[in-house]
Amino acid sequence: MSDDVVTRLRTQGPLLLWLVLVWNLLWGTWSWANLLSGVVVALAVTILLPLPPVEGGARVHPVGLVVFVGTFLYDLVRSAALVAWQTIRPSGIRYSAIIAVQMRTDSDLLLTIVSETLTLVPGSVVIDMDRERRVLALHILAVEDEEDVEQRRRSVLEEEERVVRAFGTPEQIAALDLPPEPSAQPAGGTS
Repeated sequence: MSDDVVTRLRTQGPLLLWLVLVWNLLWGTWSWANLLSGVVVALAVTILLPLPPVEGGARVHPVGLVVFVGTFLYDLVRSAALVAWQTIRPSGIRYSAIIAVQMRTDSDLLLTIVSETLTLVPGSVVIDMDRERRVLALHILAVEDEEDVEQRRRSVLEEEERVVRAFGTPEQIAALDLPPEPSAQPAGGTS
């Protein structure tokens, strides 16, 4: 094997382990045959279909991570209860909104974490990401008025801040204090 392949395999070790785990979970049984075939499939996928490297990897900040995970779990439970109530109450859900939020981070990894976190919490789903302008578009369930829409926009920025403070570089954390770029002002409205 060439040095390039060996280096790629070493840096993609966690991906290889993940692929082997998923392979075994898909088969539903743990056996030596499944484990070895999982290794073969994982190696074939990473060698024949290489993914581009993620630039600037994550740095874990323990305090930021605890705040991020704690807030996420709280939001998950609170939002699930709220959405359940909104769907069974007699008045139902009257208005929803699609909002666009200008993000401050430029990291693919951090934007992905923010998007996934926002989508996992009931009541919101990321429907588009303009990567070049760093704008997330979200569908928000059950808004009452324009102030509620603005509050949801602020909560997205707060989530971005928690993610960056948990996994970002010092430069990315410092960029949180900068105002959004004026060329990409978000738009939004209710439906």
